[in-house]
Amino acid sequence: MVAAGSRCAHDAVKITSGRNERTNLPSSQTPLPGSCAVDPTSVRPALDDAEVERVERGDLRARLIALRQAGASMLLDLGAVDYLERVPRFDVVYHLLFLPVSGAKIADVACPRRMRILVGISADDAMLPSVVDLWPNADWAEREVFDLFGIRFEGHPNLTRIQMPADWEGHPLRKDYPVRGFVGEATPRPSFASKSNVPAGTPPSGRVAEALREQVSRATEKSS
Repeated sequence: MVAAGSRCAHDAVKITSGRNERTNLPSSQTPLPGSCAVDPTSVRPALDDAEVERVERGDLRARLIALRQAGASMLLDLGAVDYLERVPRFDVVYHLLFLPVSGAKIADVACPRRMRILVGISADDAMLPSVVDLWPNADWAEREVFDLFGIRFEGHPNLTRIQMPADWEGHPLRKDYPVRGFVGEATPRPSFASKSNVPAGTPPSGRVAEALREQVSRATEKSS
């Protein structure tokens, strides 16, 4: 476990004639268990308020349980990153906050301990254990990661899409996802919502509202 912004980050850059010159950059493209993560492949300002720890997938569940028992009462967020050319391809990141749940003083909550837990997984076996039982708010976050990256969470009570339609093809935040979607995708964009170049300040045409009214009208007629 190391704090972000620790020496490993500072050793990644040396200053030469006012310019940053990379030397042996500890890139997140080649992460090592137990090492700090510099993400992306450039040195960021120190994040002195957060500890960053990388764990192996097989150790993830036990480590998160231990942190929950040690006082990580809040899961701030859960997200993923796709490093297309890296092995393992994906990182899943858990943002934890250590907040006392009772009998807290102002000093205890003014600057709480923060941690980021990173785990790498391959595209061939993109699955992790769910943590909904540890932090219930992980429910929608895990569904979002599944929806947009295709990473599954074993034990999730309802692992379905949350942003894209249920019949959507592919996972839009994967780096190999086509910018315009797949050819012949199950749910193509309607013509009235096309993103053509429109000069700034152009008033709305009303076509979207009109199309929605027609859709509502057809649905109402079918149900009556």
